[in-house]
Amino acid sequence: MKKLTRQIKIGNVPIGGGAPCSVQSMCSTDTRNIAATLDQIGRLAEAGCEIVRCAVPDMDAAQALAAIKVGSPLPLIADIHFDYKLALKALESGVDGLRLNPGNIGERWKVAEVVKAAAERQIPIRIGVNGGSLEKELLVKYGHPTPEAMVESALGHVRILEELNYQEIKISIKVSDVLRTLEAYRLLSDAVDYPLHIGVTEAGTIFSGTIKSSVGLGILLHQGIGDTMRVSLTGDPVHEVRVAYDILKSLGLRQRGINFVSCPTCGRCQIDLIPVAEEVERRLAHLDKNITVAVMGCSVNGPGEAREADFGIAGGRGEGLLFKHGEILRKVPQDKLADALVEEVLKP
Repeated sequence: MKKLTRQIKIGNVPIGGGAPCSVQSMCSTDTRNIAATLDQIGRLAEAGCEIVRCAVPDMDAAQALAAIKVGSPLPLIADIHFDYKLALKALESGVDGLRLNPGNIGERWKVAEVVKAAAERQIPIRIGVNGGSLEKELLVKYGHPTPEAMVESALGHVRILEELNYQEIKISIKVSDVLRTLEAYRLLSDAVDYPLHIGVTEAGTIFSGTIKSSVGLGILLHQGIGDTMRVSLTGDPVHEVRVAYDILKSLGLRQRGINFVSCPTCGRCQIDLIPVAEEVERRLAHLDKNITVAVMGCSVNGPGEAREADFGIAGGRGEGLLFKHGEILRKVPQDKLADALVEEVLKP
């Protein structure tokens, strides 16, 4: 059962309030390089990304957001730290959301200025607590970034905004450790009804980061926690989007792209299945259809899995059977299997 939270909107994307968990990513480009940033946003949009965030390290980056916003097919969030003037300029540039911590913006009047400008434009603010940048007093109190310390930090930032009569808020609370992230989000979910942005921060490279994110985010989503998500990976951010959708798809929460099934191979496999599976998955990665495609290697589970799929192959000795909706179409030589399966899937 998904927890029902308040609903906000980032551009035209609803967050919380029963809306599906949305998929975000963050540009790895220099925001001041408008062309490169828009090119990356375009690739993210093609992959299914629904919201994109850009770093704003200085005023030049804040000013570049205006042109990026005009050219972006996705709602745009500005990532702000320390300088309230950057937040004000980002809002002037037309961004759809801010990511900042009111506590590190400085004096109360500076926070009030940002909140006033955000409220006038109905722009939500994400409070983003990260274990690597926790307030010094909380580190002294708790010793290190415990889940309780991070929740206390988040609630302190929330209190600042609430005292300014501002409630267009979503919250994230992340560390690179999966178990601490899980506990922190559980505690936070019990404490507030604001929508939650979930993620395992600094999760790692595409391989290790995918595993940590899948475990952590999968558990949270299965427990009904999470209104929007980012998979943080060291690599092309397009991978973040694909992994996010695979996590959501595996839990039956969202559907984008094909459901790809392939066997791990064993001593019974009599065809070179691994390159066939990799080629089929690569060539169908762009396809946004609610179908199952199976690439199987032997006669034990292969025919059954391929028959249950919308399209599939089941390997034999140097060849394979091609299936469509449970029916055998024909035998295909091993070197033609990938082509035959892809062509069948792509037929109009």
